[in-house]
Amino acid sequence: MTTVHFKINGEEKSVAAPPMKRLLDVLREDLHLTGAKEGCGEGECGSCSILMNGELVNSCLVPILQAEGTHIMTIEGVAHLVEKNEKLHPIQQSFLEKGGAQCGICTPGMILATHYLLDKYPQPTLLQIQEGLAGNLCRCTGYMRIFDAVQQAGRQNLTTGVAE
Repeated sequence: MTTVHFKINGEEKSVAAPPMKRLLDVLREDLHLTGAKEGCGEGECGSCSILMNGELVNSCLVPILQAEGTHIMTIEGVAHLVEKNEKLHPIQQSFLEKGGAQCGICTPGMILATHYLLDKYPQPTLLQIQEGLAGNLCRCTGYMRIFDAVQQAGRQNLTTGVAE
């Protein structure tokens, strides 16, 4: 067992776990942050995507030991980015309005991938969206609704300055 210290969704945390325990399992089992989903367990589907030190990563591939001293944001942390009067982050609202979320397995990873993409490209082209979401698989939407949601979120980002 080792104790790992990190900041998650703006809060300092310490977790005692075997050093090679997957970050995904620590999030879900130890911290009860169940937004990140286990899809493939091989880093192929993106359902477990999180932001670690501002980079999009698959938490199923990260041993908890590598989280030492990092800043992590999960889908639960997106709520911290929203002003008190709002119910959903503009990215989440766009996914809702455009039908980009259906069964919900890929949605947390898609939203975090979108957040990461909009930080790099505030008004992304369709090609940038396709490349930016390439590591996230969806079996329900056919992707066009997701792409529309990302484009809408990008337009809102330019006018409101919300994505952070």
